[in-house]
Amino acid sequence: MHIHREGFKIIANVFIAVALLALVIVYYTDTFTEIHLILFLPLLLLLLWTISFFRVPHRVPVLLPDSVISSADGTVVVVEEVFENEYFKDKRIQISVFMSPLNVHVNWFPMNGEVSYMKYHPGKFLIANHPKSSIENERNTLVVKDAKNREVLLRQVAGMLARRIICFRKAGDKATIGQEFGLIRFGSRVDFYLPLDAKVQVKIGDKVKGTQTVLANLK
Repeated sequence: MHIHREGFKIIANVFIAVALLALVIVYYTDTFTEIHLILFLPLLLLLLWTISFFRVPHRVPVLLPDSVISSADGTVVVVEEVFENEYFKDKRIQISVFMSPLNVHVNWFPMNGEVSYMKYHPGKFLIANHPKSSIENERNTLVVKDAKNREVLLRQVAGMLARRIICFRKAGDKATIGQEFGLIRFGSRVDFYLPLDAKVQVKIGDKVKGTQTVLANLK
């Protein structure tokens, strides 16, 4: 496990702020008491949470033919047939994975292929499990096409706390299963839009792990 490079500056800023607040508390109090512990504990937890948020686990991705692997850690909150109106403009199976502030927030490619489409959309910051968050929130859409010309659309969706979507890839880039393609800060979701004949392997409420859990099998 390592700390994501996107977190270095934020962690440093939080550390400085925590240290300064701790110094102010010590400066304005005479002796160390239980009050200090009550005041210091939230500051320490904030620092530890910030470090934990940017953790990147070292995992060996599951390699199964014709499978779509989860791009994120979290909980499945949507499994339904919907009309996808940005890229496919037809009906697809949507699977959505909600990432709480305690989950790993790195996003990995769910299959091998090529990035055939990518577009960023500014938007609102509704809570990430809101039904309209996929079409109204700030989001980034990315489509991966495999060697059999099967396409899966991924959508990084910002949430109420998530105020920045990061994507390191662009259209034309090679997609390798388990390779990192982005990150969302802080608390968010990833939507997957699959062909209607895909065989879904998860249900609402399931806990999934990025690079490890099979979401569906493609025909």
